[in-house]
Amino acid sequence: MPAAGAAGEAGPRDRRTHVIDTSDVGAFLGLDVGKGEHHATAITPAGKKAFDKRLPNSEPKLRELFEKLQAKHGTVLVVVDQPASIGALPLTVARRAGCKVAYLPGLTMRRIADLYPGEAKTDARDAFIIADAARAIPHTLRALELEDETVAELEMIVGFDDDLAGEATRVSNRLRGLLTQIHPSLERVLGPRIQHPAVLLMLDQFGSPAQLRKAGRRRLVHLIRAKAPRMAERLVDDVFTALDEQTVVVPGTDAASLIVPSLANQLKSVLDQRKLLAARIEELLEAHPLSKVLTSMPGIGVRTGARILIDVGNGSSFPSAAHLAAYAGLAPATRSSGSSIRGEQPSRRGNKQLKRAFFLSAFAALANPASRAYYNKKIAQGKHHTQALLCLARRRADVLFAMLRDGTFYDPQPTPTG
Repeated sequence: MPAAGAAGEAGPRDRRTHVIDTSDVGAFLGLDVGKGEHHATAITPAGKKAFDKRLPNSEPKLRELFEKLQAKHGTVLVVVDQPASIGALPLTVARRAGCKVAYLPGLTMRRIADLYPGEAKTDARDAFIIADAARAIPHTLRALELEDETVAELEMIVGFDDDLAGEATRVSNRLRGLLTQIHPSLERVLGPRIQHPAVLLMLDQFGSPAQLRKAGRRRLVHLIRAKAPRMAERLVDDVFTALDEQTVVVPGTDAASLIVPSLANQLKSVLDQRKLLAARIEELLEAHPLSKVLTSMPGIGVRTGARILIDVGNGSSFPSAAHLAAYAGLAPATRSSGSSIRGEQPSRRGNKQLKRAFFLSAFAALANPASRAYYNKKIAQGKHHTQALLCLARRRADVLFAMLRDGTFYDPQPTPTG
């Protein structure tokens, strides 16, 4: 498997793991963030509570609290359990007020919570645990560097793109389900291509088997030729072959003929929006200094590169490649009983979106000889397709971590011959 090679002067500067220094902190402020209000608990280095109240999610109230704590205790470290969405405003105000900021991952907080007495799940208890963990075990915190505008915009757009991808899948499944109900043979032809512009145009104009047959071959070919110049005639031939396989009209076909065009138009709209977002994501990704490092690795495209940039950044939040793999859910979980190891299985924890990005990039990288060789090696060891891809994804995460840490581009090693 290839390793990271030198990027020369073109690569970014070396980035070291950022450790949060709490030696000068006079107050640790834990925020259990919420939509309308947060619970804030501040404790001193000695463990004494300095503040413990709810406060509105508004800039004036947040700023007032931060300035009050700074005036009395000096440097304030503000720690949240959600750095994005509802935690964005408190962090922004805290930075503007001159406070230090950090992030305690939710899973870490839940494990730490087991060390504290009581089983109640309250905002006040969570806020105290966040603050006390920052005071007593600061190595569990993750740094929250001031995000540049590029990453902030990427995060918002990619999040919306993820929503659209889910909507596209939902509408596609609904459309295929309707076609299966009224004409299974037609679905077998159009279903696998349901998101193709030519198929959507055809279903938008002619939403039932009867309407398709009435339109005729010549009209359908003329309709979709611009969308599918190379397969228009073949696709229409396949459609009419499928239509000839069913002579009965299934109950509900007339109703489906009203719904199918609407769903086809809805799916087209969603896919068009994703195209526009993809163009903007590509622009933003190319403008980021880490873009060339990420995309130098085979299999990392616009969307996967953007997701990795958002969740991994320059990699400085992860002490090692193993930490990154665990965060992405790529580290296998070992199950054992006594002295007999029963085996390993994929982890169900971690950042699912980041895991999917690594998995998809590994699949795309199978065209690369070195990645294919590693995949084939795992298949030869008895792993099935998905397991082998997860192994490749984990290996690629290790390589990517080294690339980000050292500021180097992907440098493929020669594929062994013979």
